[in-house]
Amino acid sequence: MCQIFTSADPELYASRARSIRLHGVATSLRLENVYWQALEEIGQRDGLSVPQLVARLHDELDAAGALGDRGNFTSFLRVTCTRYLQLQLAGLIPADAEVPIRSLDAHAVLAGERRQAAPARRARHPSALQERHL
Repeated sequence: MCQIFTSADPELYASRARSIRLHGVATSLRLENVYWQALEEIGQRDGLSVPQLVARLHDELDAAGALGDRGNFTSFLRVTCTRYLQLQLAGLIPADAEVPIRSLDAHAVLAGERRQAAPARRARHPSALQERHL
């Protein structure tokens, strides 16, 4: 089993720092190459460069009031990439990279994610009623 993961190209998990301007301030972000690749794909879907995408994500996170209290922005970017791939596998984001992310109904995608996650949550955490019948 582990060979599937351990035989990955080491270049994928090598980290690389990139300098990106956020509101005119240069900041350095260090991510593994596989995350930079995913960010590039996400950005390309909407005609954005990686710096433009990262700035937009930063701004939207800030506008939601979640930037200051959510910890590490690079961790947020890693989770963004992972969620992007998970949502594709779940069929909630088309795998066709020609379909722009901005064209998707965010509410429908998130509702679909909640619907798909609900059975798994119930399986892990049976309700009090279910527990009494066990």
